[in-house]
Formats: sequence, C-alpha cells, structure tokens
Amino acid sequence: MKQLGLITIGQAPRTDVAPILEKYLEGRAELLQSGVLDGFTPAQVKENYAPREGEYVLTSRMSDGSAAVVSRERIMPVLQGKIDAMEAAGITTILLLCTGEFPGLRTVRAHLIEPDRIIPPVVEALTRKRRLGLIGPLPEQEQNLNEKFAASGSTLPFAAVSPYTGNEAEFRAAAEKLKDQTDLIVLDCMGYVEQHRQWAASAGVPVVLSNALMGKLIAEMV
Repeated sequence: MKQLGLITIGQAPRTDVAPILEKYLEGRAELLQSGVLDGFTPAQVKENYAPREGEYVLTSRMSDGSAAVVSRERIMPVLQGKIDAMEAAGITTILLLCTGEFPGLRTVRAHLIEPDRIIPPVVEALTRKRRLGLIGPLPEQEQNLNEKFAASGSTLPFAAVSPYTGNEAEFRAAAEKLKDQTDLIVLDCMGYVEQHRQWAASAGVPVVLSNALMGKLIAEMV
C-alpha cells in the first residue's frame, strides 16, 4: 500500500482531520503522521514558539485537543526537519496539514503538497464573479488571509472562529455576519471539520471545507 505523510504544525496524530482524508482516500494509502510540536508541553510551546510582534501567526491542535498559537518563523526549522525525516524514511508524498504560507520549504525528491499553493487558485476558479467570504481561526490572521485570497487592493469579508475552541453559536454567528456580503465562504484552516461546515452553512451560503477539498484532490494522486 502507498504511504502518505501528514505533517501538522501542532501535535500528531490529528484524529480530527485524518478521518476526513481517509474518507476520500478509500484505503488506497496509509497515513503516517508527524507533528512539529510533538513532545512539547503547552508551556514549552509558549516559551519557544509563541509569536512576537510582526511575526506570522498560526494556530494548531495539541494532542489533548487544546489549541496552540505559534509563530511561523519560529517553527520553520522544526517543520523542515520533519519533512527531511519523512523523506529520509522513504515517504514520497507529503501533505502539510496547514493552510498557512510557508515560503522556502524544500524536498529532494518527495512531492510536498502545500494547501496554500492549491486552495486559493481553486477557490478563485470556483468563485469567478461570486462574492467570497473568509472564516479563519484568529482575528490577527485577517490581513494574511486577505492577501492570500483577495485581489490586489480589495478586502474580503472576514470572521474569526477557532476550530479548536469555537462552539456552534460562534460558527453560526460568524456565518450570519458574512451572509449578506458573500456568495461562498471558505473555512481556511485544516482544523475545521464537517460539523463546523454544517454550522456555518446554516446561514444559507455554500461553505468550502479546506481539508475536504484537499482530500478530494489528493485521492486522485495516490
């Protein structure tokens, strides 16, 4: 059986996201997981990887289900090391379980799949003249998400709800906030699950689940 490497910027295993990918893979690949924060306590994560002013902010899931907020700049060396280790173990296809931007990641021969390079152009093709709205995990990510999805000089409607701490009421409220300004909503984090999509879709606007989109695409590659 083929193997697909999954690297989360939080802790593995990702019992929330892996089942979504497995649904579309239909047994055609074995998932091998690794996490940037594996082996660290929440206190150690905060001490070593918490964002400082001006750094690119990311959030992910710890093994106990809690959320961790980290700096892209601080985790990049560890992330690259995880990629190198997977490639050295013979994994030829590696999926990054994060929709953030990670310039400069590299492999020697393995195919590294970065959702940030795939989801925005797919969404652009889906929307065309339709109005796009964004839901992301943290308020401080609004600018980065706009830079990723919006045309130059424009601003997209945005709401923040964490996939790790947000509840049904918060997801419904976020979607209600966006519904009169959008024709399509993207849940831009690999941590959102089908339940989150259903809560957001209750506002009557179609909702794209990032990890499901990636699962459908990757299933065609293995």
